Amino acid sequence: MVSDGDEIVLRMEDTSLLEPNSALKVPVAFENESLVIFDKPGGMPVHPSIKHQGDTLGNYFAYRYPELTFRPVNRLDRDTSGLCIIAKDAHAAKLLQGSCRKVYYAAVQGLIQENGTINAPIARERESIIMRCVREDGQPSVTHYKRLDFSGRYSLAEVHPETGRTHQIRVHFAHIGHPLAGDDMYGGLCEDIGRQALHCGSMTFTEPLSGKNITVQSALPADINKLFR
Repeated sequence: MVSDGDEIVLRMEDTSLLEPNSALKVPVAFENESLVIFDKPGGMPVHPSIKHQGDTLGNYFAYRYPELTFRPVNRLDRDTSGLCIIAKDAHAAKLLQGSCRKVYYAAVQGLIQENGTINAPIARERESIIMRCVREDGQPSVTHYKRLDFSGRYSLAEVHPETGRTHQIRVHFAHIGHPLAGDDMYGGLCEDIGRQALHCGSMTFTEPLSGKNITVQSALPADINKLFR
């Protein structure tokens, strides 16, 4: 029985199932008791896989928080850099789902319009497990963008994805004839950068405990920035 004035405490037991790796270093962009936001470098997978067993963000999280389960709220491709939010418990993970609004920055080939919207359905490429393509029977996918700079070869785009399909930004820009620099999977040139030039540079979310909106930002990394300097 609970009486007026009693305090109820819920203790959520949590353990990490990933192998910790203390050799990894990933900057923390924001942290409180509910979540941590890492500024993930390009080339680091979020989750372990057959080819990446100990060099992922999950392995670094297991080192920093051995008592917690790895619960990424948003996922970035291995070669996409930037902000990745991890909930520290199941309650926070549930509340954060769907509340994160992300802004990406991409270097794309050629001169794009000052502003634009790409509305094209995305489906899995039939001959591939990984690749995606624009196809009529795909899932509805919408990407908004604004041109911030032009180097003479690449446009720097601020990208606001309305939907969150796998490889959405990469597929959409390739579809309109402006693939991302370094994105050899979708036709991008690789002579100026060794990965797809895509960075999650801003994230706004509702903090699970306070209900307040918080915005966290990450500067454009050097390898993308040098394409315009």
